[in-house]
Amino acid sequence: MTDKFEDYCWKDIVNDEILEIYEAYRREVFVGPRPAVLAIDLYKKAYQGGDKPVIEVNRKFAGSCGENAWKAIEPTQKLFAAARRAGVPVIYTTRHADTAGVHSTNRRIGREVEDLYAIQPGLEPEPGELVIHKERASGFFGTPLSAHLRMMKIDSLIICGESTSGCVRASTVDAYSHGFHNTLVEECTYDRSMLSHKVNLFDLHHKYADVMHIADVLAHLEKMPAVAMKAAE
Repeated sequence: MTDKFEDYCWKDIVNDEILEIYEAYRREVFVGPRPAVLAIDLYKKAYQGGDKPVIEVNRKFAGSCGENAWKAIEPTQKLFAAARRAGVPVIYTTRHADTAGVHSTNRRIGREVEDLYAIQPGLEPEPGELVIHKERASGFFGTPLSAHLRMMKIDSLIICGESTSGCVRASTVDAYSHGFHNTLVEECTYDRSMLSHKVNLFDLHHKYADVMHIADVLAHLEKMPAVAMKAAE
């Protein structure tokens, strides 16, 4: 029987032998005391073709995450709403279409329009929220993200977005290297490949982040105003 620490989407591909090997990583998971939400690459390109199987939409829209992206919209909206109510900053990453041949991965990319990298409608930043433009996979590499987080006295991140095996993974590992505690919200992260999604969430959970379910993260955020008011008294 799967226990709470392993009760996530990877449990159908990870056997008891692997769990024994990773036993040393078992611990309590939590959201850090002064978090910000880091929303990785929620741009229109990932949603092209609509709520359809990835293999189908990719034939016309290379780079789309299809139904995997669309399934994550509602829980991500709930995450953003709860964070904003609690006064938790929501920070976005995206990129520009023209980056002089500098790309986040080795995938072949043709000519693109800038609008592809605008944030998907329904998930857009509110006025005043920080949007970081990056050129590599990590939201930290070559950007002022860490400086902004330190200035806001943020010590931990709640991470969502895409893709789990690419920019989410790179940003999470760099965040850990910068000393931030990371919470990854399972239902708010996604990938083109479910295999890549599950394997990378499993690996990140054990090494660099606490994977948590959206319900648990929302419950934590709902308690934050009371905690902050008590601390201020």
